[in-house]
Amino acid sequence: MPLPEVLARIEAAARRAGRDPASVRLVAVTKGRDLAEIERKVLRYGDFPLGENRIQEARAKIAAWPEREWHFIGPLQRNKVRYLRPFRLVHSVDSLRLAEALAARAKREGYRPRILLEVNVAREPQKHGFDPDEVDAAVQAVRQLEPLELRGLMTMAPLAEDPEEVRWVFRELARMARHLGLPELSMGMSGDFEVAVEEGATLVRVGRALFEG
Repeated sequence: MPLPEVLARIEAAARRAGRDPASVRLVAVTKGRDLAEIERKVLRYGDFPLGENRIQEARAKIAAWPEREWHFIGPLQRNKVRYLRPFRLVHSVDSLRLAEALAARAKREGYRPRILLEVNVAREPQKHGFDPDEVDAAVQAVRQLEPLELRGLMTMAPLAEDPEEVRWVFRELARMARHLGLPELSMGMSGDFEVAVEEGATLVRVGRALFEG
């Protein structure tokens, strides 16, 4: 669907929940899309954050558009943290070892990464992320890791034909974030972003709906 329609749906969902629509940002997921397609489907409408989940592909795009706001949203190996400096926000820190590796690298390079911790709310065995029972301790530990700036939490809901089936996932992540005093919630994708906004998402990651809808 065209980007203005996605924005209209985000705004309507925010208003249904009594929220300010300006409190929700669209992250356009651009993996597998070339620069011309991104320009045509996203950037003609405004300077939206661009989300990538593969380091190698992202590096080529960042080299072409270094002035854009880039977010990293995919699985990450510790040996790739050296490539994260250009990203405004890293959504997918899924272990303490990864957080420690990023902190050590950032300290050497003299910059302050902004990160989210990925939580496997539904405890799906095939997915990355902290177990919900580990989140409190993980947040306490990461808050001690200079120079990281912990901004919030991220999750990927299970695939569901009806987004209402995964509303509980978003509600639970929002509860965790409130409890921990974390302002950012990255949740909701092409099939369920409206429900995620109703439950408190501040960042929604939409790709397929923008490019294929």
